[in-house]
This record gives sequence, C-alpha cells and structure tokens, in this order.
Amino acid sequence: MVDEPKLIVQRVQTGVRMEKRILKVLKGFAEFHDMTLGDVLEGIVLHAFDGKTPFSTASLDRIRELKKFYALDLDSSASHRLTEIKKGQARTKVQEKKR
Repeated sequence: MVDEPKLIVQRVQTGVRMEKRILKVLKGFAEFHDMTLGDVLEGIVLHAFDGKTPFSTASLDRIRELKKFYALDLDSSASHRLTEIKKGQARTKVQEKKR
C-alpha cells in the first residue's frame, strides 16, 4: 500500500449533524489511529460503497471499548429510528421513567 500512487481529491467542508455519542466514538477511534475524523468517515463510506467491512477485528474491539466508555448503546437496528429531540426536551429515557 505504501508504494501505491497517491490520489488527488478535492475535499469540502461540511456541516453534518449526527448523534453525539456516535461522534465521540468516531473521534476517539480517529485519535487512536492518528487520523482525522474526515479520513475515518471517508474510509467507512468507501468500504460500505463496495459492500466491505471497514474494520478489522482489532478495530472492532477498540470500537466496543469506546462505545462502552461513551455509553453508546445504539447499533445498526437504530439507524432509521433516530429522532432528534427538540430544544428544551433534552430528557433521557431514564429521566422520563423517574417522572
């Protein structure tokens, strides 16, 4: 891979919104691998576009640790069910059950 020619690309700044804990895990993963968040996201997307998994077994272990640390209890089954809370409604499920 080191001897492969570099590919010149044009990158753009984007303002993508995403679930807070997912972002923390992604940033932690990027930091661990001394990569930028953008590099990690590009790699994930390019692998997904090819129908390939972007992560090795070791990377998946690291992600599990980061998910635990950041209390990320979501998995792929949640991907089409996430709904953003409205301002002033920042209550968790636990807080709602206590009411």
